[in-house]
Amino acid sequence: QRCCVCGGGGAAIACLRHGCERRFHLPCAPRGRCLTQYYGSYRAFCSRHRPRQAMGRDPEPGTDCLLCLEPVGQRKSFRTMGCPTCQHAWFHRSCAQGHALRAGSSAFQCMLCRDKEDFQAEMLLMGILIPIR
Repeated sequence: QRCCVCGGGGAAIACLRHGCERRFHLPCAPRGRCLTQYYGSYRAFCSRHRPRQAMGRDPEPGTDCLLCLEPVGQRKSFRTMGCPTCQHAWFHRSCAQGHALRAGSSAFQCMLCRDKEDFQAEMLLMGILIPIR
């Protein structure tokens, strides 16, 4: 099986979407904007069929990531995420993943509104691994 990201053989992860033939290597997933969900039964999606964040708005011009303080861009994307509760907290996917790994499930929450339940559910859906500790 060929990887849809790097083209190499041995791609073991298949897109969950029925009828999709795309496969990828786990290390290639972020580069190819593929999404893997690490809760319940493991699920994976190619870049065409991955879930999208249902935010009601895009970031305001000049909005910075709440974690690294670098600009997030002017629209939602695979690399730019927001809090589903307050819809004012914006951050990079890589920054959110790093924060989740350091905080764990007991302390991972929106950095602005402090929502934990809906925030964690959305981050899990969007492929952020939140360790239980």
